[in-house]
Order: sequence, then C-alpha cells, then structure tokens
Amino acid sequence: MSRTTATIPDDLTDLMEGAVKAGIFENKSDAIRHVLREYFEEHENARVEAAVSLYEEERITLGTAARLAGFNRFEMRDILREEGVELRFGPEDMDAARDEIDVARNLE
Repeated sequence: MSRTTATIPDDLTDLMEGAVKAGIFENKSDAIRHVLREYFEEHENARVEAAVSLYEEERITLGTAARLAGFNRFEMRDILREEGVELRFGPEDMDAARDEIDVARNLE
C-alpha cells in the first residue's frame, strides 16, 4: 500500500478526527480510503477516466486499467479505442521480452 500526503481544509480535518473519535472510522487513513472508495463507486465515469489516463501515461497495463475501471479486458480495450488511446501489446523491447520469459520459466 502506498503513502500519500494531502492538504485538507481545517473543517474537514476536524470532522475526520471527530469521526475517528466517535468510532465511525478506525483512523484517518481509514476515513480517507472509505471516502475515495465511495466516490469511485458512485462515479463510474471518474473511475474509467482515471484508468484511461493511467494507461495512456503507460503507468498501468490493460489488465490493471480494466480492473480499476470495473470492466473486463475486452470492454476496456473498446473504451480505450473510443477514447483514441493507442493500445500496447507485448513487451516493449527484447530485454522486456527476456524478462517475461524468465518470469514465465520460474512459474513452473
């Protein structure tokens, strides 16, 4: 799990700390995770846009983009095409291909 630093207005910080003290959340991190999960569950378009953006920046794979967006790989592929994003297939170079082969051999 990664760590993120955020600047939050005082009134929201007070509410978050109050919610933790009231037992609504275990801690501040739990409160932030809950709010983010709820937001992305209620805003499917935002979830898809975030996944498309990360894929387009080559930070995630097609499979990860599909998981984050809540679709299967085939549906995600179609979404990326509709957004005009070029699909990436296979390793980028021979070193990456060799690495994939080594990983696959070690799976046996």
